[in-house]
Amino acid sequence: MINAVLLAVVVMLGLSVARVHVVLSLLIGAMVGGLVGGLGVDATLAAFQEGIKNGAQIALSYALLGAFAVAIAHSGLPQSLSNGVINRINNQQTGSSISSIKWLLFLGLVLMSVFSQNLIPIHIAFIPLIIPPLLGVFNRLQVDRRLLACLMSFGLVTTYMFIPYGFGEIYLDQIMLKNVGEAGLNVENISVMHAMAIPALGMLTGLLIAVFFSYRKPRSYAMTADVTAMTNNSISANNGVPSGHQDTLTNVAANAIVPSRGKTLVALLAIITAFVVQLYTESLLLGSLFGFGIFMATGVVKWNEADSVFNDGIKLMAMIGFIMITAQGFAEVMKATDQIAPLVDGATSLFAGNKGIAAFIMLLIGLVVTMGIGSSFSTIPIIAAIYVPLCISLGFSPLATVAIVGTAGALGDAGSPASDSTLGPTSGLSVDGQHDHIKDSVIPTFLHFNIPLLIFGWIAAMVL
Repeated sequence: MINAVLLAVVVMLGLSVARVHVVLSLLIGAMVGGLVGGLGVDATLAAFQEGIKNGAQIALSYALLGAFAVAIAHSGLPQSLSNGVINRINNQQTGSSISSIKWLLFLGLVLMSVFSQNLIPIHIAFIPLIIPPLLGVFNRLQVDRRLLACLMSFGLVTTYMFIPYGFGEIYLDQIMLKNVGEAGLNVENISVMHAMAIPALGMLTGLLIAVFFSYRKPRSYAMTADVTAMTNNSISANNGVPSGHQDTLTNVAANAIVPSRGKTLVALLAIITAFVVQLYTESLLLGSLFGFGIFMATGVVKWNEADSVFNDGIKLMAMIGFIMITAQGFAEVMKATDQIAPLVDGATSLFAGNKGIAAFIMLLIGLVVTMGIGSSFSTIPIIAAIYVPLCISLGFSPLATVAIVGTAGALGDAGSPASDSTLGPTSGLSVDGQHDHIKDSVIPTFLHFNIPLLIFGWIAAMVL
């Protein structure tokens, strides 16, 4: 008789690959697993609803983060940053000066991607605000946009899988350690940064290969009228984002206001406040709430505009929130079937105690799952309940177990067609139709990050 947990995962993955919506794939997979596991319809739904409760706080945090991101856009701060870079490069004449600006732009793009996960937790919302006005600059510098996609994906993914602040606090603490602990491992004295340091080094290796080898040669792009207009400090609608993200990101850009010194200072105050509150309360939700409150109290976001700004923010993050909630329900149904233990026992016998093969297979499965659903945050609840007992039975250390689960969850984020880590860069780079989502975002990030992450994640499992 086929294992209910295994069947549920296969059904969920098959539907996801067939481009059925991730939420529906998870729901159908959970129902199939529950029914095959003997729970019946009522018990399956009850377990699913119980699991949904576990994802509510995370989804609410994402909604408030979206509102905070739109409020920052409303202040004009992103436009101020773009305008400063454009003015500086226009004032440079020598080749060495322009070359140094190019490298500073690369560094700045990585730092913005990193800070969008913690210091200024607005996730991918900065991309359609910052990148389109800079496309003319990148065209002049003949920068390969595939490299830009890799730079942004590196910052977006590596930060949350290594640094436990902002989105990293959600991924590492609220989701990974919580689910690993519930699956039977004592996580009280585990340092997530220690566990994830080697996998993060794999991401860095992939980035260095992209920068210095794969995409170092100049690549020419046509200077279209739209790019010229955006470079001259106008914001244009985004028509290059894959379906499902275009409208929201366009609304964020359209809601941006002409920069002013006063609004910029308020934005900086709100960002600092949100970071400090988040640091001392360990709550991303409260940090975002305080930051948004400052925008309202100072009038940057007017009282009669607050509803529309907040609604745009919720739309920006709603999809990933729904996916995470549904994934928690899926995981709860899998636990309720009581068929995780037989699956673990069977897998242990299959691996015959070979930890190296077991670690590689677990990481590879994590890659497939995340590629299918497009969210590392949603993968952890699905795999933790299976991986933790398996790792314990095979003799992996607690640090190695956390490294396997965390890496298996992150694998496939960069390189998934449905992931924000690829959709975000495409949203900014494709406004003139010269950047293809699959060929120029998905494939480059898959090759440069998933392969090194798989290798370095396996090394972490073996040495920790």
